[in-house]
Amino acid sequence: MEAENQKSNVWEGYVDWKNRPAVIGRHGGMLAASFVLVVEIMENLAYLANATNLVLYLATYMHLSPSKSANDVTNFMGTSFLLALLGGFLSDAFFTTYQIYLISAVIEFLGLIILTIQAHSSSLKPPECNPLINPLDCQEVTGGKAAMLFIGLYLVALGVGGIKGCLPSHGAEQFDESTPQGRKQRSTFFNYFVFCLSVGGLIAVTFVVWIEDNKGWEWGFGIGTISIFLSIPVFVAGSSFYRTKIPTGSPLTTIFKVLAAVLVSLFVTRSPRNAIASMATNPPSPLTDNIKETEEENKTNTKESEKTDGIPTESLKFLNRAVVANPVHESLSCTVEQVEDVKTVLKILPIFACTIMLNCCLAQLSTFSVQQAASMDTKLGSLKVPPASLPVFPILFILIIAPIYDHFIIPFARKLTKSEMGITHLQRIGIGLFLSIVAMAVAALVEIKRKRVASDSGLIDSPSPLPISFLWIAFQYLFLGSADLFTLAGLLEFFFSEAPTTMRSLATSLSWASLAMGYYMSSVIVSIVNDVTGNSKNRPWLSGRNLNHYHLERFYWLMCVLSGLNFLHYLFWANRYRYRTRRAN
Repeated sequence: MEAENQKSNVWEGYVDWKNRPAVIGRHGGMLAASFVLVVEIMENLAYLANATNLVLYLATYMHLSPSKSANDVTNFMGTSFLLALLGGFLSDAFFTTYQIYLISAVIEFLGLIILTIQAHSSSLKPPECNPLINPLDCQEVTGGKAAMLFIGLYLVALGVGGIKGCLPSHGAEQFDESTPQGRKQRSTFFNYFVFCLSVGGLIAVTFVVWIEDNKGWEWGFGIGTISIFLSIPVFVAGSSFYRTKIPTGSPLTTIFKVLAAVLVSLFVTRSPRNAIASMATNPPSPLTDNIKETEEENKTNTKESEKTDGIPTESLKFLNRAVVANPVHESLSCTVEQVEDVKTVLKILPIFACTIMLNCCLAQLSTFSVQQAASMDTKLGSLKVPPASLPVFPILFILIIAPIYDHFIIPFARKLTKSEMGITHLQRIGIGLFLSIVAMAVAALVEIKRKRVASDSGLIDSPSPLPISFLWIAFQYLFLGSADLFTLAGLLEFFFSEAPTTMRSLATSLSWASLAMGYYMSSVIVSIVNDVTGNSKNRPWLSGRNLNHYHLERFYWLMCVLSGLNFLHYLFWANRYRYRTRRAN
């Protein structure tokens, strides 16, 4: 009896940091998640302190051209977020999220040390010059110096990817999703995760960027190095409170197994309908005898279990071929649960794909928008604001709106809709995608105004700041920041709650992978635009001695049109999507 009581008092499938069974009441909850939120502030500070200003560092100190600097930054940031898939995969398959964070933080720490050393030593950088005055005299970084730069950057990218892939799911794992209260707390966690991400970003784009511009880049990289180093003991301090999901093996194995079984079944004469009928009369070993019960559950649309027994659902019927009573090979025997898990993954992929264009727009905030601001008057009274501090506008908006959203808008929406979610994940994502269209239209209009001022003042060919306030750029930052708030928090919770439990870290990493694909797509679009427009008699849109010679407004209008088409694409898939589970009212 005592053994049974002890067993019922533990979280099934979860362990503590010493791999002992996690205990209900001792492990998990908001206290454990609060350590994750504090760590996210420090981790994002370390990353964004350098990423937001990196385009100017590469252009000014490494003497890369504006287009090459922009592409190198988007490639670096894209790689950082794409590697989140690796972090998520390892967290699901072989290691706990706890272990992945510690490993990744050490890797990022080492990368920042390399960048700090290079920024401090003039012998590790190309000779100093002024690329704005004498661009032909500036030698681009090459050889061992370039190798040191990119080794440091991509060690940081590897560390950031691992952290992004495990930290959100580690925090979300602390809540009991079997209760409405636990699910509400998890939703609150994701909102405040974005809030804390913004707090770290606020410190990065104000204090640290000022340090970089006025005291030197070695100080900026040094602050990032100290921040990620201090995040490790903060994270470890919460060890006794964490509960961590036990790795269950590679989720990709399940996906490939089901797809392989489908392909093999194409060569089997029996149709999938006959195979399922055979299951109903003589179900194979892994399945249980709950067919009638499962049919009743599907009819009444009650809350669906994570483990699906009986017969597979009618959606994506071609995958039902994987459930065969007598498979060609025993290793290809698939349960209904495995088939339904793969169906869920395939259903969320179109939603993932539709968010890539939004992140392609967001990539402009780290590249062309910074260069626009650098060409304008950045003074506020007697204070000269670094161009890379412009993201402070969307960050401040997120810091204000995130608590309002969680404590006022969502409770009101729950009462209005009489549902647990209030505003669904897909509705939040849709709002963000719509705001990205508005942002690109605003960006185009502001660029038209900026170039008109440059022309009227006779400063088209001059490196001098234009007589127009950089605050005009704040409008596009505001709309894109709002879009990021709605979309990122919605995506994180959507992927975590909809994905099978064995694939949650990997699925949550899709939120960051979408960012990565957006940054890569930005580089591709810039290259395509220059290739296409450069084949005519006119100069390519995104080339010239300085930004005033670019046709950046045309590029922004193109992004606006592409975002509009993407929004229509999203509406098609969002309207067809059916949530994996029905939340209790």
